[in-house]
Amino acid sequence: MIQHVRDIMTADPVTVEPQASVTSVARLMRDEDLGAVLVTDGDDLRGLVTDRDLVVRGIADGGDPEQTTVAGICSDDVVTVGPDDDLNLAIRLMREHSVRRIPVVDHGHPVGIVSLGDTAMERDPDSALGDISAARPNI
Repeated sequence: MIQHVRDIMTADPVTVEPQASVTSVARLMRDEDLGAVLVTDGDDLRGLVTDRDLVVRGIADGGDPEQTTVAGICSDDVVTVGPDDDLNLAIRLMREHSVRRIPVVDHGHPVGIVSLGDTAMERDPDSALGDISAARPNI
């Protein structure tokens, strides 16, 4: 049976505008327990910003996190999949592009996000990654 991306994606992804500050996005990620948010301009996907992007691109270079916006640090060459795409395509794209998360778009508009952890919990729930992904963080 073919599984589709929509079967395991996180629907209604959290989005921020490009002018959102690194600090505000970091707080949002903390409060919502997220590792990534989508950067949108109106209804259109502009990029993806991860917790790692915030640290490596937004803070480590010495910029002011209150003044630095996610527009300057997000990954804007984003690989996407559609909700009706085969889940194997998403997994293959993660491998080919060495990414852990892929936005799910429908007619150019973000409708979800699928992560490596989601695929591990679905395909191999007894694996270390499946176990870790299913566990609640200890913060």
